Amino acid sequence: MKVLLLSHRVPFPPNSGYPIVVYNTIKGLLSLGVEVTLFSINNSKQYIDVDDIYDPVFEKIKFHSFTVDIEVNVWDAFVNIFSNQSYNVSRYFDHDAEKVFENILREQEFDVIQFEGLFVVPYLDAVKAHSKAKLVYRAHHIEHDVWERLAHRERFTPRRTYLEFLSRRLKAYEMEQINRFHQVFAISNPDRQKLLLMGCETRLDVFPVALDFDKYKIDTTKTSFPTLFHLGAMDWRPNKEGLEWFLDEIWPDIEELSGELRFYIAGKNMQKHFFDYDSDNLIVEGEVFDAVDFINSKAIMIVPLLSGSGMRVKIIEGMAMQKCIIATTMAAEGIDCKHGRDILIADTADEFYRSILKCITQPNKWQEIGKNARKTAEKHHEVNTNAKRMLDIYIELVANQEEPLSS
Repeated sequence: MKVLLLSHRVPFPPNSGYPIVVYNTIKGLLSLGVEVTLFSINNSKQYIDVDDIYDPVFEKIKFHSFTVDIEVNVWDAFVNIFSNQSYNVSRYFDHDAEKVFENILREQEFDVIQFEGLFVVPYLDAVKAHSKAKLVYRAHHIEHDVWERLAHRERFTPRRTYLEFLSRRLKAYEMEQINRFHQVFAISNPDRQKLLLMGCETRLDVFPVALDFDKYKIDTTKTSFPTLFHLGAMDWRPNKEGLEWFLDEIWPDIEELSGELRFYIAGKNMQKHFFDYDSDNLIVEGEVFDAVDFINSKAIMIVPLLSGSGMRVKIIEGMAMQKCIIATTMAAEGIDCKHGRDILIADTADEFYRSILKCITQPNKWQEIGKNARKTAEKHHEVNTNAKRMLDIYIELVANQEEPLSS
């Protein structure tokens, strides 16, 4: 089985949500004997020096990449208003990248070509012109849903109007493209339902975030208590928005609970104003070298998301590391978890306060929730189990000699 994956960023190293999902997909397929080729848009915002990649998974695949500048250009954004394209998506398309990609398709035949997210779908026409492979689209998010929710929370009218415009364009593009594939993978059951409501008539299956649990080794002797922590990329707007809300509306009361309580904030692209919150009890670390070690060293995970879509990879990682996670309903959306059993759900300042107080005063409670979380994660998010199911679908698709999809 020869599979080509397209990604809108290089998934090495796998140190945040999207790279982790793509990386573990590759790792799982390789373990089953699949021959994997990866073509990545090495975008300017998340640029990776390919020469510095040292990873055993990387060594086992055929890798191609092309650097594309995706920085927002005010003039281009303005001109885009008068087109019929989504500016969020069109920034990832480059004619020279398409030519490189076409050469890959000419030189090798593939059984399956999988598009990892909406931002590589502009290269679908090239695939249809140069390949007879079965086409799979994996929706890491319902992209327009993220922007709709951000717009709903925006109070500055001009910005809200523009966010609503972007979300409408994204929705139109997603709905146009969704039935141009042989197979669609949603990352959660709620996202599957949204895709159906968008008019998806393509075969549709759910593939949640998958982890290699050998990587997530728990050492409770290195876990300090009482500690809270938040870990997430701060260049993703929902993370920034949620953390600001927690720090402004909730943390001042939490800080008074105990002089020994510490709250650690970490994540790449930590914006400057977050360091202004730094105090004796609140430590802003920025990007950490080893996320697993960081998670292991802290007790209670805080995920205060107010918008977003898809499945939060960091919550699955926290569950894998046996953490008690206190999260909003939005943050936990799509994850098979139950309040009070393997997670604590809090949607208001008062609910966060009560949950954190419970964890601090009842250490056995947060430890029990953490242990249950690990069991739940192992049950639903094991990489090899997911890879085997994905390969079975590939085999079925290839065996199905139906008429080719229309362009």
